[in-house]
Amino acid sequence: MIHREHLTRKFVEIFGNREMRCFRAPGRVNLIGEHTDYNGGFVLPMAIDREAAIAASIRNDRKICVFTVNLDEMAEFDLDNEWAGKKGFWLNYIEGVARILERKNIKLQGVDMLVWSDVPAGAGLSSSAALETAVGLTLTQMSNQTVDLVTLAKIGQQTEHEFAGAKVGIMDQFVSANAKAGHALLLDCRSLDYEHLRLDTTDTAVVICDTNVKHDLATSEYNTRREECEQAVERLKDYLPDIRQLRDVSITDLEKYSDKIPEVIRRRARHVVTENQRTLKAADALKQGDLAGFGRLMWDSHKSLRDDYEVSCRELDILVDIALRLDGVLGARMTGGGFGGSTVNLVKREHLEQFKEEMQSEYLRLTDIKPTILVSDAGEGASEITEVQSSKSEPLL
Repeated sequence: MIHREHLTRKFVEIFGNREMRCFRAPGRVNLIGEHTDYNGGFVLPMAIDREAAIAASIRNDRKICVFTVNLDEMAEFDLDNEWAGKKGFWLNYIEGVARILERKNIKLQGVDMLVWSDVPAGAGLSSSAALETAVGLTLTQMSNQTVDLVTLAKIGQQTEHEFAGAKVGIMDQFVSANAKAGHALLLDCRSLDYEHLRLDTTDTAVVICDTNVKHDLATSEYNTRREECEQAVERLKDYLPDIRQLRDVSITDLEKYSDKIPEVIRRRARHVVTENQRTLKAADALKQGDLAGFGRLMWDSHKSLRDDYEVSCRELDILVDIALRLDGVLGARMTGGGFGGSTVNLVKREHLEQFKEEMQSEYLRLTDIKPTILVSDAGEGASEITEVQSSKSEPLL
């Protein structure tokens, strides 16, 4: 996490000693339920203890001026001007949130913002969703506007669609906004009904292993998979006219009409349909404290993502294969969009150090890449972290 004292000290260094408020929103790891969110299905993520943090101070105009510590860059835009439409620019994630808020008649005040994130980019841990959620909370709170967290999550998702070109589902922003410490979050991505499920990590750790093979959802095959799912629904509607999304299709339905769908499209649909079932079973296992059963479902999920959905890669498969051989590992799977990124593992704490050592050495031996390993508790959703205010001064132009 980003310490508030470091955040405020850096803000003063860049913008001067002014009254400020601080906000943060976490990244996430999806325990199970992959590529189901944009199919209206079920997901079971948790927030991690890495986050995007923002220190902000009011201006007396309508400019949003942003300094990013991670890139050591400053950029700004004026809310009274049109979006410049510069593709691939980091500021788009921030400007997109602001533009969509204003489009919803939520009038914003100009602010100076310092943004600092320790969510690894490209690791499948939702660094962009953490940023969007933190920005949404910051802009609305600094402008004395009240916007509920579900709406902020939707705005973050819309930002990805319109300003980043990634047709993501709602999961990442939703858990960043609504997570509860010590709990996973079971989300119905159609109704947005959700339930916090206690995740007991006393004896078992959630371990994230980053392949350090980076991916970009906007330029990967992520959007192609979404289109393939939509094709499956259109094909199946000839025989199941009441379905809206793959979430509405049962395994029995899919098997019955499997010969009516091209083979590749059928495999994509089979992953989504079976993954929804696995996610609901995993939620039941969590409620019963059956982490071993949960782990078995994780293995099955990875095989489906690898073979039917084809979003894994050599490095992800190597990490999962290594984990499969180690003592104390209850389950492992790729997590996130795929084509790089991370695996999530459930590991008995008594075997944790051995797990980390073996994963480091074996993955390096097989790939010549050193993995990054993060052990994380289930974190809290977006919040304000302002404590002691700095001395007041007039807003800057």
